Amino acid sequence: MIAKPINSVLFVCLGNICRSPLAEGVLRAVLAERGNGGGIVLDSAATGGWEVGSAPDPRSIAIASRHGIDISRQRARRITPEDFHRFDLIFGMDRSNVADLRALAPAAVRDRIHLFMEFAQGRTCDVPDPYYEDQEAFASVYRMIREASEALATRLARVSTPDSGQASSTI
Repeated sequence: MIAKPINSVLFVCLGNICRSPLAEGVLRAVLAERGNGGGIVLDSAATGGWEVGSAPDPRSIAIASRHGIDISRQRARRITPEDFHRFDLIFGMDRSNVADLRALAPAAVRDRIHLFMEFAQGRTCDVPDPYYEDQEAFASVYRMIREASEALATRLARVSTPDSGQASSTI
C-alpha cells in the first residue's frame, strides 16, 4: 500500500521492446484522455541489456498506432540503480520481471515494485511476452494493457495531496 502521491511510473519487461514500451505509451494516452497526464513521469526499461538502443518491436508500434498511439520514438534501455529511487511505482510485466527487479532493488525501495496486472486490476497474472507470437498476440497484449491502464489511471486519480502535504488516500 502506498500512501503518497504518485509522480512517476516505470514499466519493465525483459527486453523493453514489446510490452513495457506499449504500456508506457498506453498509460500516457489514457492519462492524456482523462486530462491528467502532464504531471506524471512515465518511462519503460528492460531487465536485460541486449536490446538497448533499439526501437520497439514493429508489431508493438503497429498495434499502438492502430489505436492512435505513437511509441516509435522510444528506445530500449536497461534499468539502472537510480531508477529504483527515481520512480514511485515500478511495474514488472510478468512475475519473472518482478523477481528480477526485487533481486536488483535495494531493500528500502522494494515496496515500489509490483506486478502490473495485480496492482492495476487485482489479478495475479502476467502480461505474456508476445515476441515469438503473431500480430494477434500483440493485439491481445494491447487489450490487457489498455484495460489495466484504465484501472490504474482511476487509482492514480484518487491520490491527491491536501494542504497538509499528506496523501488523502492510498492506492
